[in-house]
Amino acid sequence: MTDSHDIVVGYDGSDFSMQALEWAMDEAELRKLPLTVAHAWRWPYGPADEEAKGHLRKAAEHVLYHGGECARSCSAIPEVTTDLYEGAAAERLVELSAHARLVVVGSRGMGALARAVVGSVAGYVAAEARCPVVVVRGPGPIPVPRHRGAVVVGMTGHTPDAAIAFAFAEADLRRLPLVAVHAGHLQPMAWSAPMPLVPDTRAITTAAEDDMLERLQPWRAGHPAVSVHTYFVAASAKDALLDLSKEAALMVVGGARGHGRLGSVTRSILQHASCAVAVVPVTVDGPPQAEAPLSGSETAEG
Repeated sequence: MTDSHDIVVGYDGSDFSMQALEWAMDEAELRKLPLTVAHAWRWPYGPADEEAKGHLRKAAEHVLYHGGECARSCSAIPEVTTDLYEGAAAERLVELSAHARLVVVGSRGMGALARAVVGSVAGYVAAEARCPVVVVRGPGPIPVPRHRGAVVVGMTGHTPDAAIAFAFAEADLRRLPLVAVHAGHLQPMAWSAPMPLVPDTRAITTAAEDDMLERLQPWRAGHPAVSVHTYFVAASAKDALLDLSKEAALMVVGGARGHGRLGSVTRSILQHASCAVAVVPVTVDGPPQAEAPLSGSETAEG
């Protein structure tokens, strides 16, 4: 792998990793960046002689060759390289992320197995990577689904700038609309002393959406071609984002806030979303933001 910032994709020959490869090829073409196809292998049966391990390595080389050749023959990517590693796939992808613009991994579907795999590979990479990670999931052809959907970004007062910037860049590259959503509980307000506390739904919704538009203004100016829609939803952040993921092309959420631990909402989105999920880490250049919550609602962990 070169020192240049490229797109890295984990590939093991499965249908799930093929979907990830297709997404990564799309990213590399759109960004005009090199692509690194990575495959890890290790002997799982205890002590063995080098000849036995050599057969497994040959099989791994064949898998990686297939992924690399697929990327070269099916795309206009300027440069495709391969990376073969003996050891844990998740650890190698995190290592490669230090010099990558984006890491792409697959997910094994929607059920209990998905939760196990997300915890063991995709979840580890999403929590530990030094760059944004796209976990490709959901049924249908990827990265060009039956419907183009939108790029959805979950917004709270603590959403890192990096996540917003990534969402706008993806929407611009893919010529998709961007939906910024803030979910929370309506706060009641008293109209007069004798009256019961009643939430002013319209005022709360308008204030929250105006706050989002103000926060997004620098990126709207930088990406004038992106159509932006803001929504306040009176629901939990998890439920609101999972519902939106059914019609989205990509969901963008904030990454780990320290010690490699993802927030509960981000973990839930990784496990259950119906579309690809981008996890954007808090940059190491400064501490996580601690802005005031958006007006009229309770923020949720992202």
